[in-house]
Amino acid sequence: MSKMKSKSSLTKRIKVSSSGKVKRSCAYRSHLAQNKTTKQKRQSRKSSLMHPSDFKRLKGLI
Repeated sequence: MSKMKSKSSLTKRIKVSSSGKVKRSCAYRSHLAQNKTTKQKRQSRKSSLMHPSDFKRLKGLI
């Protein structure tokens, strides 16, 4: 049986670190920025780690 393919839409959105943790970008950035506070926009620039429960759910797609 052949290998399963990765979900290409997910692989574009995440990066796996060398320790195995998954980095992701923050949501709510794409539009309507004038309604968001400066603090909210500034803090969403950084990437964050995916929660372990989410990683468990999406592990089959990577």
